[in-house]
Amino acid sequence: MGEFVTVEVDAGVGTIRLDRPPVNALNNQVQAELAEAAREVTERADIRSVILYGGQKTFAGGADIKEMAARSYPEMVTFGTALSNSLSLLAGIPKPTVAAITGYALGGGLELALTADRRVAGDNVKVGQPEIQLGVIPGAGGTQRLARLIGPSKAKDLVYTGRFVKAEEALALGIVDEVVAPDDVYAAAHKWAAQFVNGPAVALRAAKAAIDGGLDLDLANALKLETQLFAALWATEDQAAGMKSFIENGPGKATFEGK
Repeated sequence: MGEFVTVEVDAGVGTIRLDRPPVNALNNQVQAELAEAAREVTERADIRSVILYGGQKTFAGGADIKEMAARSYPEMVTFGTALSNSLSLLAGIPKPTVAAITGYALGGGLELALTADRRVAGDNVKVGQPEIQLGVIPGAGGTQRLARLIGPSKAKDLVYTGRFVKAEEALALGIVDEVVAPDDVYAAAHKWAAQFVNGPAVALRAAKAAIDGGLDLDLANALKLETQLFAALWATEDQAAGMKSFIENGPGKATFEGK
């Protein structure tokens, strides 16, 4: 258990909880603890889906600017690489993931949220990539994951201006997928994550690998990847159980063991 990042488990749903008051700024220690949390939820068989959560007030306000301002170029190369690698570990968690966004998700905070498969936000949140206002650019996925999510033109608008985006616009742009009352953010994220707890874990992992891996390939090679992952599921117990249940009882009634 880290000082600022912890993993809590409730009935198969793991929550990576960020708690560094006042705004969950991402410093050296936080990025290291996020990496460790990503490894833990990846390895633990009792965790079937994952929530990223910064608490009721703020998801994450970004990197620790006071700490960053004092660094030299070589130091920033080291820190930037470590932070990017930590967020890539979160993006690579082979299970369904959802970010529960409250308050703000700015700069590195939005980059953290972008590592999730889905984002649920309170109707009072603000998101954005304001790094340009500091004379720099996003350095942990903000120019890459955001552009892949909402398209290059919309991403450029947000990165070039550094403006804050309210929940309604964030939903329209596709940055977030669901907007709820502020007090309902975690519950809504948990509801989404909980539906996978008893699902076919190997197939869910394959689905995520196919979608995320395919985005980095041309269509022909992406289709080959899909076929390989699809066929490999015939080596699982869940495939046999799922198809047997469908034949005997109809759709949606299978019991899966995640094997």
